[in-house]
Amino acid sequence: MIAIIDYGMGNLRSVQKALERVGHAAIITSDPVELARADRLLLPGVGAFRDAIDALRTRKLVEPIRTAIADGKPFLGICLGLQLLFEASFEDGEYEGLSVVPGKVVRFNVPHDFKVPHMGWNQIDHRRRAPIFAGIDDGAYFYFVHSYYVVPRDESWTAVETEYAQPFCSGIWRDNLFAVQFHPEKSQDAGLRLLKNFSELPT
Repeated sequence: MIAIIDYGMGNLRSVQKALERVGHAAIITSDPVELARADRLLLPGVGAFRDAIDALRTRKLVEPIRTAIADGKPFLGICLGLQLLFEASFEDGEYEGLSVVPGKVVRFNVPHDFKVPHMGWNQIDHRRRAPIFAGIDDGAYFYFVHSYYVVPRDESWTAVETEYAQPFCSGIWRDNLFAVQFHPEKSQDAGLRLLKNFSELPT
């Protein structure tokens, strides 16, 4: 069973529908018991980091997330769900994250001819071949909407990078933990392939 973590932010139904399109049912839940029963978990999200981390704490979802990752369950973060895994974000202040991944979340500092937020289709380049990218080539296009990006303290976390005036980490991978800055549920065939790969990882 795939559980999509509901903390009141994000396009949860869009993710659920994309999973259904590739043949995998998923539940949307904020119940820690259901999260514990799930074979794999998915943390999507859009919006402000501070609001999101506060919502996870209020709904008592921080420990279930950390436990699932520590127990080796396949785990996928999407967009804000990637950023929340890091130690700190500097979005409108400084806020502590889930501290699963060492590193920080910072705002784009790009030339004036590059718009912020970074919005639209852009390419990924593999740094390490993560299993969720099986069958997805270098240069594949995915859909992005974000003003902040992650900076892992240890570069070995980086699975894929994307160029936006400069290269930035657009996806991480270590063991059972995967997370991407783009929206696979909005990324047509490549995004659906990624979600299918995640859904079929061994547990």
